Amino acid sequence: MTIRETAIAKLQQLSEPLLQEVTDFIDFVIHKHQVKIADTQPDETLVEKWSQWFEAVDSLEVSPPEAVSNYQQLLLNKYRQQGLEL
Repeated sequence: MTIRETAIAKLQQLSEPLLQEVTDFIDFVIHKHQVKIADTQPDETLVEKWSQWFEAVDSLEVSPPEAVSNYQQLLLNKYRQQGLEL
């Protein structure tokens, strides 16, 4: 007799309330294993979105920063516009 046949034979001997408990437990076991499978397999949509993001970032053009002297001059101008002195 296989494990399936043994389980079915035992199920047929159970009363309705006990059968409901077994059904609830079977649902729990199925759900638990579905969650494990989902956790171990990455969501293809998520992987695709990350790939698109990396491709977009890789294609960005980065301009060199302004020279320090220009930056310092801009800060001085901003302070002066606000009526501040260094």
